[in-house]
Amino acid sequence: MSSRVPAANMAMAALLRLSSRGTCSSSMFSSLGPLGGSSSVSSVSSSVSFFSPRFLSSSASCLGVAWSETGGAKASGEVAKLTMPSGDSVDIPILVPTYGSDKFLDVKGLKKATGCFTYDPGLMETATCQSGITFLDGDNGVCCYRGYPVDQLAQHSDFVTTAYLLLHGDLPTPEQDIAWRRELQKYMVVNTRLVEFYRSFPDGAHPMAQMNSVVGAMSAFFPVSLDPNDKEQHITAATRLIAKMNMIAALIYRTDKNKSVIYPRQDLTYAENFMYMTFGDCTLPPGVVNHDMETFKLVAKAIDAFLILHADHEQNASTSTVRIAGSSQANPYACVAAGVASLWGPAHGGANEAVIQMLEKIGRPENVPQFVQDVKNKKDGVRLMGFGHRVYKNFDPRAKYFGELVIDVLDKLGVEDPHLDVARALQEAALNDPYFVERKLYPNVDFWTGIMLRGIGIPTNMFTVMFALARTVGWISQWKEMVEQPGLKITRPRQIYIGQPIRSM
Repeated sequence: MSSRVPAANMAMAALLRLSSRGTCSSSMFSSLGPLGGSSSVSSVSSSVSFFSPRFLSSSASCLGVAWSETGGAKASGEVAKLTMPSGDSVDIPILVPTYGSDKFLDVKGLKKATGCFTYDPGLMETATCQSGITFLDGDNGVCCYRGYPVDQLAQHSDFVTTAYLLLHGDLPTPEQDIAWRRELQKYMVVNTRLVEFYRSFPDGAHPMAQMNSVVGAMSAFFPVSLDPNDKEQHITAATRLIAKMNMIAALIYRTDKNKSVIYPRQDLTYAENFMYMTFGDCTLPPGVVNHDMETFKLVAKAIDAFLILHADHEQNASTSTVRIAGSSQANPYACVAAGVASLWGPAHGGANEAVIQMLEKIGRPENVPQFVQDVKNKKDGVRLMGFGHRVYKNFDPRAKYFGELVIDVLDKLGVEDPHLDVARALQEAALNDPYFVERKLYPNVDFWTGIMLRGIGIPTNMFTVMFALARTVGWISQWKEMVEQPGLKITRPRQIYIGQPIRSM
């Protein structure tokens, strides 16, 4: 490329192995016991007794079920002993996953045995399901889809293959891969009447409001059987969602820009179709995507990696929302719409947008040292965004490869974005400052995604739409897994009531 051009213009022109330290936590029992009383649970190191699985399944004083019958988590043969104020004790089985060293107290039946519930705001210490889709080890910086590290998938696979893996459990054979891609192509076009739905939105409607409405409306266009045994229909609904979400996201951009609809093409990949349907010029003759095909494919590669790295992330807020909605046997399109609504919240899906806002506030690379000092001094109104992670206590395994890819892609595109220079300076300062190193505040994937999306021309208010485009695969895979597992129960948490006692009118 002979000259450097502004970021947005370029995009439009371009058209485990591990050993975790999981422990069995007793914090969830800190509030057990009758009002006015207290209870205690001995530390795991001193109270765990060793019993055979046979004892666990037959002892009247032990909670839990025969987990081996479910094909999921297994009783470890250990129990934790909960001592109540009365002096009575209850043995709580300790469950272990099929991989990893986390341990879980099986508290099913606790109310019947003790008269008490557990209290865990935010469910930070509670497993609400069994899943074989995504494995996370925050201490060691590991994230795997169906056993494959996500950074390997991003480097050696593509989004369509990764979607098949998440949905079906294994990588496709060559024959399955061809058939899968044909299915996605078949379902990618959005119904004309659904396209007309976009015209009903007022000017300036938030992109996530549009996505939430359109995805929810799909349940009216595609009724789905609620039979949990109808696995073929589950696959059809999943395929339709993954395929159509691509055009749904592109239509949001084109509606906002008052541009005409562009339909997908069979000769383009999933990521390339997104670029074409979003930025492409529908006046070009058939077979022409862009005058610079190399640039077009480079941007599509970055989009593809973004989609892979955001496809799933275990039981986060939006995924849990999808599962809760699905537990009532709701239509899968309605369940994914619920996930979109949850992701819309800035505490969940707004991290990459917050990074851009931080970089804008810093302004220039020479302002980075003062910003870093303000962060260390905990100055009011100064927040470091895109470093560290709520799950990963070491490094974000999605960030290293993606950060390198983003810099490479934007450099090759000749993107002139002052935020990229600020980001590089901030990363360099943080990685060499003991304050950040000791606290393991490394750049996470959100630090780079905002820069990449901005660099290829995605408006800031559409960042979360891109997140949802990727995460739809995880949402529908988690939904499918849940409804097909035996013993599906509607989710019904409890509460600690802190209101008025009963009173008369």
